[in-house]
Amino acid sequence: MNPQTHPNASDEMRPEYDFSEGVRGKHHQAYRAGTNVVLLDADVAKVFTNSASVNEALRLLVKLANTHVPTGGRPIRRLQPAALGVIVKRRG
Repeated sequence: MNPQTHPNASDEMRPEYDFSEGVRGKHHQAYRAGTNVVLLDADVAKVFTNSASVNEALRLLVKLANTHVPTGGRPIRRLQPAALGVIVKRRG
């Protein structure tokens, strides 16, 4: 075995690792709060280039989904073919 790649148990840390400016618990609160990582398909990622644009679109979608649509009024009448400028010939 090469001692460079397999240090003995007494070697605690390699000299190239420098944690002298590290902060203990820096991301602790964010980790406890939880995060959601979502992978976007390439076509969607072209439109939503950052998390702010994704969040804005999702908030709008939630707002629209929670919008109350009144019911029980007059039903919407479909246009008849003649009203659309189409002449219908009937067989028979």
